[in-house]
Amino acid sequence: MLDMNIINIKDTSNKLFYIGGVVRDELLGRESFDIDITYVGNAIEYCSKFGEVIQENPDFGTIRVNVGGREVDFASTRSESYPKKGHLPVVEKIGCSLKEDVMRRDFTINALAKSVTTGEIVDYTGGLEDLKNKKLKVLHDESFIDDPTRIIRGLKFSIRFGFDLDEHTRRLQQEYLADINYDMSYKRLKKELIETFSLNSQEAFERFINENIYKLVTENDVGIPKVNIEKLINDYKPEYVWIVYVGVLRDLSKLPLTKIEQKILDDIPNKILEDNFEIYKTFENTKLETVLLYGILYDEKIARHYLEELKQIKISITGKDLQKLGIAPSPKYQQIFDEVLKQKLKNPKMRKQDEIEIINCLRF
Repeated sequence: MLDMNIINIKDTSNKLFYIGGVVRDELLGRESFDIDITYVGNAIEYCSKFGEVIQENPDFGTIRVNVGGREVDFASTRSESYPKKGHLPVVEKIGCSLKEDVMRRDFTINALAKSVTTGEIVDYTGGLEDLKNKKLKVLHDESFIDDPTRIIRGLKFSIRFGFDLDEHTRRLQQEYLADINYDMSYKRLKKELIETFSLNSQEAFERFINENIYKLVTENDVGIPKVNIEKLINDYKPEYVWIVYVGVLRDLSKLPLTKIEQKILDDIPNKILEDNFEIYKTFENTKLETVLLYGILYDEKIARHYLEELKQIKISITGKDLQKLGIAPSPKYQQIFDEVLKQKLKNPKMRKQDEIEIINCLRF
């Protein structure tokens, strides 16, 4: 919980406040791993006295200080505006009032502040009542217009805490999703998608589709596959959980994907695979996520068959074995390996000597 004694800050100004998620989590009885503290004024000037300064960002009025062996982030109160809707905000004033600072937040439950000095909760937006009623409420009517990634965050918080959008906020979301401004920061959108779908929730995915939130990513129409993605991920534990969900959209061209992420999508075959050899060769050099996406989009039984049975089958012969048999290195090696593999897929118990006998029967 929020215990300032563990970082040993002596402050009598009553201008230091915990703010946002750390206050929300304490009130919900949840553990919070990051301690962010806001100073009403210029944090760089005031908070540098608490210990060794590790990092400063004057443009945003933030400073990181080593306080008794622990790194603590301090932020100046600041007001922001969105001259270009959907993109990063511009800092208008550093050192504004606490009320001005909290009004730039996404939801009322994340706009609560707690005095470091007195422990008093400061609530300018009705966040305490919304916490009690398990409601997610934006602070103003242009919230989603300013930052559409708040729609994804709303889904994330709803899944994490079991909260619902209040009626007015839901209407604002629906209005925005019916007329999306696609000139937005997709780097920020991707970050929220990763955090949301890394929770591995089938409910989150179904709401993502049913509530048309997916239209932030693609303008194509998308339905819900019959496969339970959450169960599939629990069974096979892929590294990139989020892309197994979002990859169902197929068109992720708006997102700044890494080479690995893009290859996961590019390697998905767009047809039903016919036999074990075709299945094996298709997935042999692909990421697990590609196989899972194929299972979701085309045939779950084939994906599971590969992962649980075919993938374990390996031929024993090598190029050195072929040379011992008097076969000179050539492109035919791959043909030989493939022919042996076809036979071993039919009879996985085949031994190395059996593979050699197959090769001896081949004509070159």
